[in-house]
Amino acid sequence: MANNTADHPPGNSVAEGNHEGDFGCTVMDLRELMELRSAEAVNKISNVHGDVHGICRRLKTSPIEGLSGNPADLEKRHTAFGKNFIPPKKPKTFLQLVWEALQDVTLIILEIAAIISLGLSFYHPQGNDSNVCGQGVGGVEDEGEAQAGWIEGAAILFSVIIVVLVTAFNDWSKEKQFRGLQSRIEQEQKFTVIRKGQVIQIPVAEIVVGDIAQIKYGDLLPADGILIQGNDLKIDESSLTGESDQVRKSLDKDPMLLSGTHVMEGSGRMVVTAVGLNSQTGIIFTLLGAGGEEEEKKVKKAKAQDGIALEIQPLKSEEGAESEEKEEKEEKEIKKVNVTKKEKSVLQGKLTRLAVQIGKAGLIMSAVTVIILILYFVIYTFGVNKQEWKAECTPIYIQYFVKFFIIGVTVLVVAVPEGLPLAVTISLAYSVKKMMKDNNLVRHLDACETMGNATAICSDKTGTLTMNRMTVVQAYIGDTHYKTVPEPEAIKPETLELMVNSISINSAYTTKILSPEKEGGLPRHVGNKTECALLGLVLELKRDYQPIRDEVPEEKLYKVYTFNSSRKSMSTVLKNADGSGFRMYSKGASEIILRKCSHILDASGQPRVFKPKDRDEMVRKVIEPMACDGLRTICVAKRDFTGEEPNWDNEAEILTDLTCICVVGIEDPVRPEVPEAIAKCQRAGITVRMVTGDNINTARAIATKCGILLPGEDFLCLEGKEFNQQIRNDKGEVEQERLDKVWPKLRVLARSSPTDKHTLVKGIIDSTVGETRQVVAVTGDGTNDGPALKKADVGFAMGIAGTDVAKEASDIILTDDNFTSIVKAVMWGRNVYDSISKFLQFQLTVNVVAVIVAFTGACITQDSPLKAVQMLWVNLIMDTLASLALATEPPTESLLLRKPYGRDKPLISRTMMKNILGHAVYQLVVTFTLLFAGEKFFPIDSGRNSPLHAPPSEHYTIIFNVFVMMQLFNEINARKIHGERNVFEGVYRNPIFCSVVLGTFALQIIIVQFGGKPFSCTALSLEQWLWCVFIGVGELLWGQFISAVPTHRLKFLKEAGHGITKEEIQQEEQTEDVDEIDHAEMELRRGQILWFRGLNRIQTQIKVVNAFRSSLYEGLEKPESRSSIHNFMSHPEFTPLSEEEVRVPAIEESSVEIEPLASSSSSSSSPSKGGGGQPPGSSASLLRSHDSSI
Repeated sequence: MANNTADHPPGNSVAEGNHEGDFGCTVMDLRELMELRSAEAVNKISNVHGDVHGICRRLKTSPIEGLSGNPADLEKRHTAFGKNFIPPKKPKTFLQLVWEALQDVTLIILEIAAIISLGLSFYHPQGNDSNVCGQGVGGVEDEGEAQAGWIEGAAILFSVIIVVLVTAFNDWSKEKQFRGLQSRIEQEQKFTVIRKGQVIQIPVAEIVVGDIAQIKYGDLLPADGILIQGNDLKIDESSLTGESDQVRKSLDKDPMLLSGTHVMEGSGRMVVTAVGLNSQTGIIFTLLGAGGEEEEKKVKKAKAQDGIALEIQPLKSEEGAESEEKEEKEEKEIKKVNVTKKEKSVLQGKLTRLAVQIGKAGLIMSAVTVIILILYFVIYTFGVNKQEWKAECTPIYIQYFVKFFIIGVTVLVVAVPEGLPLAVTISLAYSVKKMMKDNNLVRHLDACETMGNATAICSDKTGTLTMNRMTVVQAYIGDTHYKTVPEPEAIKPETLELMVNSISINSAYTTKILSPEKEGGLPRHVGNKTECALLGLVLELKRDYQPIRDEVPEEKLYKVYTFNSSRKSMSTVLKNADGSGFRMYSKGASEIILRKCSHILDASGQPRVFKPKDRDEMVRKVIEPMACDGLRTICVAKRDFTGEEPNWDNEAEILTDLTCICVVGIEDPVRPEVPEAIAKCQRAGITVRMVTGDNINTARAIATKCGILLPGEDFLCLEGKEFNQQIRNDKGEVEQERLDKVWPKLRVLARSSPTDKHTLVKGIIDSTVGETRQVVAVTGDGTNDGPALKKADVGFAMGIAGTDVAKEASDIILTDDNFTSIVKAVMWGRNVYDSISKFLQFQLTVNVVAVIVAFTGACITQDSPLKAVQMLWVNLIMDTLASLALATEPPTESLLLRKPYGRDKPLISRTMMKNILGHAVYQLVVTFTLLFAGEKFFPIDSGRNSPLHAPPSEHYTIIFNVFVMMQLFNEINARKIHGERNVFEGVYRNPIFCSVVLGTFALQIIIVQFGGKPFSCTALSLEQWLWCVFIGVGELLWGQFISAVPTHRLKFLKEAGHGITKEEIQQEEQTEDVDEIDHAEMELRRGQILWFRGLNRIQTQIKVVNAFRSSLYEGLEKPESRSSIHNFMSHPEFTPLSEEEVRVPAIEESSVEIEPLASSSSSSSSPSKGGGGQPPGSSASLLRSHDSSI
């Protein structure tokens, strides 16, 4: 029987739904049932329950009316079968985060040094030997001061505790924010169910067992269920089974629908049988350790893989044996592929490199400092003063060595910019929060920053550039071309009847036009917008579609060929009432349907022969003029079948010999704000391309209205077919050289398939034409846009029109489907980049100066002018607070006036390098002048060469204070990085910046006036304070001088923090099969692992930027999240049949993250599966998808 429905028994309506007592089956019964597949499942259902309706009766639900929605009944179902919610993994506690922050090697070194220093300060040798021992370095300390020797050690420990708490608190708040974001994404996911006979949308978490859910193309199933009625339903189950082929679902063959799988074609209704942890996804989740700690430990061991593989076995009853060998192979694979094949974000790559360079420099400086200090002390004490090493003096000497060691470590601490990851994190988190207000829901953090580098945007037309509010404005009916919708009287009644029936029945029944929400508003369009336009036409012709649908409910539809990207049409077959034959209604893109028409209804409503030459004339006189007005043309047709029943699976035979009823032109007006947004993009150096499934004339007309095509420029507009001819060689393979000739000029790609979109995006990204590699953003809403969204550097999914599959593959969801929101995303992305550059400019100036001062000061005066605790204050507060102040600058429109930075533009430009070195020179001159001649300027004693535990001197306090004042005023200079003069511009728009600067100033006053011994400070007089502030203000004036010096004259300036160069990209492509490892990581492997651990915190936090993939967020999203999309390209529908074998390589390149797996497993999996993206039953896909969710 072609139609997959069953007669529903009467009487089982809502009224009966609230029986007392339990349900007719338990959770375990249903769970066992859902583990069966295809024939086994059908047999079990018929043996145990009779049919699906038997299950519905036991679950006390009506297949037609659904549940009553009565709260008591829903509650009962929750208790019996659980809620549709998979509990997230427990977040790390604050103490765990503190413990993690303590693992930082530099901090551990400091702690040990401080503890040794503390211990030794309590040891006092007998007698007056200390004088004898201590003369090596300067004067004599008095008795009272010796007692206070413990303070420095204690102060260091205290500041370490502060650093740790700040870090832990940041991690904790970040974690909290992302949980919030996650729950928001989850709340926004709704699903259509039937309750009390009404079709309503409810949040996924509220679905209960027994609900009747409507499923359609593009849905991601939120729970397990059994099919009640389906039309041409095909499901992609690869996220669970790893099988890339789509599975056909029907009542008699395979009615089992699993949560986490994607509906690729068709529509239907199912009864929900398992939710939450009892659904197939939930069971796997429990195995993956979201459910508890023991599993977590298991997963950490490599053995866990077989565990998971065996548990998932029931999902594939038939292919058990072959998959086991593959699993073994795969396990080996997993061990190899521990570096994911996803390219690092642009910023992250640059930061990793920069951190490596800075870390090395800091380590060398600190080592040299310690060696010089120790050598100087030893030579001076035992060589120049000819003292002998006395046993009782040992602790004193060790104390000196520990002090030198602490100074060395402090130099290292100051050199390593640990504020950097914090700045990145704050900047991204802040931007993500603000972008929510600009209708951008960011799913992967690094997408926000990549967007700032975008050089190309490939946008859909419908809904993004246009309003997605479609209306029929022209029609061709009965040999007449009407420029406006005709009056119903003007059309022959027979033709009108046919047209109204065809439109009403041959469209998804979920598509409706509802009355406006407020008085005088426009009617609400629900469902497919093109179908809404046709239904709107029915209403304009003063007819109603609802009575017709009530007369022919979905159960009576004999066969439905749903719309998909390869058919570009939809057809519905009805059995005639007298049982004598069948009638099929079709609709679709006019040039495709007209090719299949052999007759057309004339003015009298009678069919007459329609020859190819008639068709060409019609295209010329009707379709092209409509398309040139920017209209989308849809043809409505029918066919009657008499005699015996045809073979419905032979589509080519069925969809021919049609009779054209009418052709309509549908207008979708351009959004009023789009032309300006596109002009902004073009000014900002971003090329906007339109990729659409529409007719080329329509596309060209809309592109001209939007400003994508400008008059007088020689840009290309191609159709998908022509595009493929130009870029493929004789064998049908895509050639990069050919593509490189096409894409730079291409602006509009019309009648394109999802494969074309993916080819274009991949071609632009892989291209090496032009100075820099392109960074491509893509918008998509359909299920089949998945591969292109994944391949793009940033994928935007539509929040309103987008399918779940598209959202799943995307990085950013546009909650208002509007192109202008993409421009806002570009602005925020550039702002993140600039914020980090501002912070770097400030941070590196502090670092350069502090390191040089500590180093030279220590070497010349045996004591760092800035003490360890002061350095920690400068480092922690300046870093953390400055990152807060500079990373939260709001974006301005001026960001859109410059070209994108591109992938290989360095983080630190020559202008920034000029600023860093220029300000460092000023600060060093001032600091050294004060250090070596400070007592001449101020009436104070020199603080140089003071003994081990000498009291803090005014001299060194002034140096410390001036140093901090210069940093404070330089922080204001750092607000501009492109050499602008006015550094105060817009400062009042950033309250965080103002409060940080004033707060730091207040804290500095407290430290200097009341810090005393722990901070090695003495209170200063008002006059001394004014001098310190005055020298600090000098920074602002000096900044003006620096910005006056032209950068291009300073040839010696180098840039730093480069991206990956072209040569390296090419090398990477040659070593495609080898695991790809970031170059910075390569360097580390050559033995610098030691300092790398010291930078552990930077690495950890940079990882945080990498879409927050840390284990904190495992288990927050459904595990199908990533892998599910990878198998898209292996669908047969994506490859034109003639090219299937030839194009296998292209398919393999498309699975981004699974590359290493694909390359090694493609040999084992058969070519017919589309080049083997992944072997069946891949547990790896689950694991990998698990850690790449937000």
